[in-house]
Amino acid sequence: MHLLANENIPGPLVGELRAAGHDVAWMVEDGPGTPDEPIVERAAAEGRILQTSDLDFGELVFRHGVPAQSGVILLRLPSDSLDRFVSAAMAALNSREDWEGHFSVVELGRIRMSPLPRPPEA
Repeated sequence: MHLLANENIPGPLVGELRAAGHDVAWMVEDGPGTPDEPIVERAAAEGRILQTSDLDFGELVFRHGVPAQSGVILLRLPSDSLDRFVSAAMAALNSREDWEGHFSVVELGRIRMSPLPRPPEA
């Protein structure tokens, strides 16, 4: 998978994803402090699935019509233990391959997916 990990994605998860062979760009390395809209635009431009724990991306994508044709994965996992968070995230990400074109909410024991708005045709 080609992923763009938001700043709130912990380094150990980024490391696990890279070790598993995924192409992961991480905003901590590439642009700390970047506002949300340019992050969505970057993910779309680079064909990456945006991975975040920030609820604001749901509103940005759906209510404000910012298309993210690649996909968004919102991790709503327990943060009481970093190991538990990373383990649950990896299990969820490895459980399916149809992340593209969806806004996906990953919680313990379930994944909810909604189709993303399509960009307007030129």
